[in-house]
Amino acid sequence: MIVLKTAEDFKGMRAAGIIAAKALELGGSLVRPGISTLEIDRQIQKYIEAQGASAPCLGYHGFPCATCISVNNAVIHGIPSAKQLLKEGDIVDIDVVVLYKGYHGDTAATFPCGKVSEEAERLMRVTREARDLGILQAKAGNRVGDIAHAIQAHCEAAGFSMVREYTGHGVGFEMHEDPSIPNYGPAGRGMRLVAGMTVAIEPMVNLGGKEIRLLSDGWTAVTKDGSLSAHFEHSVGITDSDPVIFTAV
Repeated sequence: MIVLKTAEDFKGMRAAGIIAAKALELGGSLVRPGISTLEIDRQIQKYIEAQGASAPCLGYHGFPCATCISVNNAVIHGIPSAKQLLKEGDIVDIDVVVLYKGYHGDTAATFPCGKVSEEAERLMRVTREARDLGILQAKAGNRVGDIAHAIQAHCEAAGFSMVREYTGHGVGFEMHEDPSIPNYGPAGRGMRLVAGMTVAIEPMVNLGGKEIRLLSDGWTAVTKDGSLSAHFEHSVGITDSDPVIFTAV
C-alpha cells in the first residue's frame, strides 16, 4: 500500500533526512586506514542519539548495529566489526537510517579510504551519477520504470552491472514502504508516480558481474566474482514539480 505524505510530512521527512545526511557525512569523515568499521558505526550512533533521534537498523530483525558498512566487494548490509580494519585503497559503503519524530531518513554513500584505484573512483562516480539521474525522473506523471531505466542505462554504458536482488523502496513512516524501486528495467513501465510519494533511490552497482551471494552471517551480500561494488542513496519526495531530496546536507 502506498502512503502519500502531506506538506507537513515532507517537513518531518526533511528534518529526519538532515540528521541522516549529517550522520553519513560524519561517517565518511572517519574513513581512514586503521579504523574499524565498528568504531565508525559507534560514532554515527552517538551522533544520531545526540540529536534526539534513533537508529532503527539497530535490532531490525536482529541486526546488531546502528548502520550497515560494506567494504569493497560487499554490496549491502555489511555488519560493522571491531575486527574489520580499513586499509588504504578500500571503498566503504556506509548506509544510515534515522528515525526522528515518527519519520525515517535513509541515505548511503561509498567513500574512498585513502588513495583508491582509478577503476574504483570511476565506479563510485558513475554510481553517484546514476542515483542523481534516477532522482531527476522521480516526478509526478512518470513511472517507476523511468527511474530504473535512467539508472541502468548510465551504469551499463560505463561497463558496470546492476544488482537485481535488492532495490530502492518507499520510505517515510516506516523504514521500508511500497513501492519497490528497481535499478533496472524498461522506461515507461511500472507504477505511475504521484505527488506525495516518498521513496529511497539507491543504485547498487558492481564492477564485474551482477551475481551476488549472501554470507553466512545472514546479512552481508557480496559480489559472487569478488569485484568491487558501490552504493549511493537519497530519500526523495515526489511533487508536481521538482523532486525534493530530504537527505541532502
